[in-house]
Amino acid sequence: MIPAAVRAALDLSPGDRLHLRVVERRLVLEQPEDAVAELRRLGAGIAKDRSLVDELLSERRVAAASE
Repeated sequence: MIPAAVRAALDLSPGDRLHLRVVERRLVLEQPEDAVAELRRLGAGIAKDRSLVDELLSERRVAAASE
């Protein structure tokens, strides 16, 4: 349960969805739109022509080939 004062400060209503994540040794509750905004900030510095998916697949293929 989230205390009423915290719900009011964050403008939370019953039924609102929150994301829970661990950051170091802390639990962070955040609204989905805040989580999306943070992900967009993290990805802002990545070149538009760079595919992280392709890079990950390539790394996995190399790892699988060496097993």
